[in-house]
Amino acid sequence: MDIPLPWERVLWSRRPLLAPGVRYVLTDFRLVRVAGARSAELAIQDVGDVYRERSVLDRLVGTSTLVVHARDARRPPVVLRHVRRGAQIAALLEFLAGDPDASLDAIAVRAALAWEPRTGARGSRGVAAAAAALVALFIAAMSLKGTTAAIAYPPDDAIYPRGEKRDHDAIMAFMQAEVLPWARATIGPLKGGADNVSCATCHGENAEERGWRMPAVAALPEPDFRLLGWELYSAGMDAQMRNAIYGYVAESENQSRAAYMREFVMPGMARLLHRPAYDFTKTYEYNRTRLAFGCYHCHMVK
Repeated sequence: MDIPLPWERVLWSRRPLLAPGVRYVLTDFRLVRVAGARSAELAIQDVGDVYRERSVLDRLVGTSTLVVHARDARRPPVVLRHVRRGAQIAALLEFLAGDPDASLDAIAVRAALAWEPRTGARGSRGVAAAAAALVALFIAAMSLKGTTAAIAYPPDDAIYPRGEKRDHDAIMAFMQAEVLPWARATIGPLKGGADNVSCATCHGENAEERGWRMPAVAALPEPDFRLLGWELYSAGMDAQMRNAIYGYVAESENQSRAAYMREFVMPGMARLLHRPAYDFTKTYEYNRTRLAFGCYHCHMVK
């Protein structure tokens, strides 16, 4: 069995304790157990349930046994015995299975495998599911470090022309003269009338004491946010990372308010700022480098 093939990339490889002659390899295409006549492999896109078990021996030596089932129940599972950092590897497997086209580099994988989860129940099924959100966040964040291009600030940006923030008085004048009248006309229908729209509508209470810092609006009323669990681990995310993660959750055809916000409020505010609106058909990097304006420049995750 050739590992790796010329067109695949090794993400993780280990020789397990207490199993001489055996090697486990995870590439961006497949999971492989190299063990002579007992070798087995499973394509990432075919990974189904991942079980993590800990025998008495595993607990003594600080390892885990992973049982990786295929989506096709007729196929035998790939068993990785006595591996260290089993929870992290299980979470990484489930993350890759959920997005086989995910782009991972060595830094991202090391960050995922270095993460320390909370201890779970003995032999718990799907332990990786509880950890996948945090690992995915680590991967997304770490894969950006050191590789991102500089932001191209528009020369006529209303707040940061050429990357230099305008002074306080100029920003306040812009907000009073252009943003507030627009907000009353555009956001008014959502707030029961233009008279119910003020600076606090977007900037929240005590905005001046907080230096008018954004995001400041309560999280959107989308129950999937809590189910996905991202908000538990997102304290360090910037606004555009939130756009990239949450942008597709509030589907326009299912939520009329979300449709109105995405089709009128977001592009309207982007025009006032002289920035492009966040393009959900493009990558995060594409939007970040263009200083695109999106939902989570205003809305908080938590």
